[in-house]
Amino acid sequence: MILVALGANLPGKFASPADAIEAAFGELDRVELRVVARSRIYESPPWPQPSTQPWYANAVVRLETELGPEALLAHLHGVEREFGRVRGVLNAARTLDLDLIDYDGKVQDGTPILPHPRMADRAFVLYPLAEIAPDWRHPVLHRSVSDLIAGLPPETICRPIPPKA
Repeated sequence: MILVALGANLPGKFASPADAIEAAFGELDRVELRVVARSRIYESPPWPQPSTQPWYANAVVRLETELGPEALLAHLHGVEREFGRVRGVLNAARTLDLDLIDYDGKVQDGTPILPHPRMADRAFVLYPLAEIAPDWRHPVLHRSVSDLIAGLPPETICRPIPPKA
């Protein structure tokens, strides 16, 4: 199972971060990739300083591809650039962020690090992940996604964005 987390909190060339996520769903279902499942879009406060940036729109997709992890990550970075992402400051606001969070349960310390090293602590990854892969287990921690969610702090905020009318 190949899982990619999507996030955005700047509008870029789209009307809103949620619109950017919707557009990214389509972009990921093209050349060399196939989206087999996608979560709803969620909203969450920015991390680690919630008062300094706009809220995020987040989602997770399950992909099929013949690309290996390194080539897939390079492809994801290319999509980010197409959406106006400029890498620089860590945890900066962004038009699109695509994180490879799991690649068929592979564990590696190289580039990319797999599974994503901070995914188990991020509600904005875990909630949408549980929606599309409720039986998924963390390849290193050997814990289910529901167990990881249960271990999140009680003040965690991550909720689905209602669909547009």
